[in-house]
Amino acid sequence: MNTTNKALPILISSFLFACSLAPAQSDNIIEIGAIDSVYSDILKESREFYVQLPESFQAGSKRKYPVLYVLDGASLMDAATTVYNYYWGGFMPEMVIIGISNRDNRTRDLTTSEISYRQGAEFTQENGGAEIFSAFMEEELIPHIEANYPVTGYRTLIGHSYAGLFTINALIRHNELFANYLAIDPSLDWDEQKLQKQAMEAMGKRSFSGKSLFISLGGQLHMQN
Repeated sequence: MNTTNKALPILISSFLFACSLAPAQSDNIIEIGAIDSVYSDILKESREFYVQLPESFQAGSKRKYPVLYVLDGASLMDAATTVYNYYWGGFMPEMVIIGISNRDNRTRDLTTSEISYRQGAEFTQENGGAEIFSAFMEEELIPHIEANYPVTGYRTLIGHSYAGLFTINALIRHNELFANYLAIDPSLDWDEQKLQKQAMEAMGKRSFSGKSLFISLGGQLHMQN
C-alpha cells in the first residue's frame, strides 16, 4: 500500500501531460487489453469498460492487484496505460486498469447538479446525474470487477474535466469507495461553483482520514475566483 501511495505523484504528473494531448471527449482508442461490459439496472443501459491486466498476471493465480478506475476510458485509457507501462516495476506496483466509457450521456452522468443555463446561455443537455452514476459504480460496476478480475479493494479514481468534477463529488459523498482521488482540471465552475461550497460543508462533517486527493487546475476556473 505504501508503495502505491509513493508512486501516485509520478503517475499524476505523467498523466497530466498525457491528458493535455488527448481530448476527454474523443471517441478514438488504441486497442488495449480487453473490452467488457455490464448491464446496469440503475442506468437502464449497457456500459462498456476497458481492462488492462498486469504483465505478471497468470490465469489461475490467486494474486490480486490494486485497481485504477479511469473515467472517459474510451479516450484516456491509452494515456493511463502508457504512463503505467513506463513506470511500473520500480516506481509503482503492478495494477489493473479499468477504463469506464463515458462516450454516451457523458454530461448526464458526470455533472453533479441540474442546471438550465451555463456561462450566460441556455444549457439543453441532460445533466446532473452524478449520484445515479455513482450508484451504478458502487452497486454494479465495482462488484462486477471484483467478482471477475484479480483486484483488491484498494482503488484509485481518475477524472478529467467533467469527470474531475465527478471525482471530487465522489470524494465528498462516497469517500469509502476509493483510497485516492485524482481530479485533472475539474469543471469546478459548474452550477456557480456549487460543489466547492458543498465540499467545505462536508469537510466539517465527515472523516477523510487515509484518503488522498490531488487536484490540478488549468482553464476551468477564472483566476479571480
